[in-house]
Amino acid sequence: MGDTLPKVRVAVVQAASVLFDREASLQKACRLIAEAAAQGAQLILFPEAFIPAYPRGLGFGTVVGSRSVSGRQSWERFWANSVDVPSSTTETLGAAACEAGAYLAIGVVERDVQFSRGTLYCTLLYFDPQGCLLGKHRKLRPTAAERVIWGEGDGSTLTVLDTELGRVGGLICWENYMPLARMALYAKGVELYLAPTADARDSWQATLRHIACEGRCFVLGCNQFVTRAMYPADLVDISDLADAPGILCRGGSAIVSPLGEYVAGPLYDEEGVLMADLDLAEVARGKFDFDVVGHYARPDVFQLTVNEQPAPPIVTRHLP
Repeated sequence: MGDTLPKVRVAVVQAASVLFDREASLQKACRLIAEAAAQGAQLILFPEAFIPAYPRGLGFGTVVGSRSVSGRQSWERFWANSVDVPSSTTETLGAAACEAGAYLAIGVVERDVQFSRGTLYCTLLYFDPQGCLLGKHRKLRPTAAERVIWGEGDGSTLTVLDTELGRVGGLICWENYMPLARMALYAKGVELYLAPTADARDSWQATLRHIACEGRCFVLGCNQFVTRAMYPADLVDISDLADAPGILCRGGSAIVSPLGEYVAGPLYDEEGVLMADLDLAEVARGKFDFDVVGHYARPDVFQLTVNEQPAPPIVTRHLP
């Protein structure tokens, strides 16, 4: 008998945060984790920045050359509801994963605790079925105005976890348009590729299907369904949304096979949980004719060097 590859039940949670409210978003996440587990989910994925919010439509009072007082106040509220890693918030998420007996990947806005506590990162956290925080990935390149509110991660969090379900890893939103970042994950043998996002456009679906074909992996795309009415009415800069449409993000979560075919979704215009049973033997079968870092690679022509060393802003050396 040869190796038997696992079959994995996965859940992709398309839901909105309780915007700008860490504790309420955390409780909603725990409820949805339990609901997915009740359907037998072994791996549960949440969207980008689920705790406490992806602040779509807000400008934080920023134009080139100046920042407003009200914008600083809105950012401070965002900062105050963000997540220290580790913290009681991550302990609660771990306990929810343990209760579910499932792996959990969830997008949070992470507050730097190592240095100044003044920088936020868009981060994907990974928990195992025992509730342990296994690792994280910080978004390498925030997109456009996201750079106003989030710092940049480094290569030390290009995380792929070797689990009994398969090799699990991923990138956040438009990082998935970075070919070399994708190659770094393919080289680690990613089989269950997670792509939490805030992009609801039709072109994003093409991206999910391309990554699946290119990496010969299952791709789990996860977005929020968000309406303007979900924003807190007392947000200082709520006027930024005065002319915004009623539906700010229509979703588009989907699960795609290693040959680029939809297994579930895409789901639009509502909250919901996509469930699918995935046969990892499809990954092996898909690589029969295309293995981007194996027989289809040309290392004599192309080579990728990845710096996975942490890049702290301050390095302390103690002289003898």
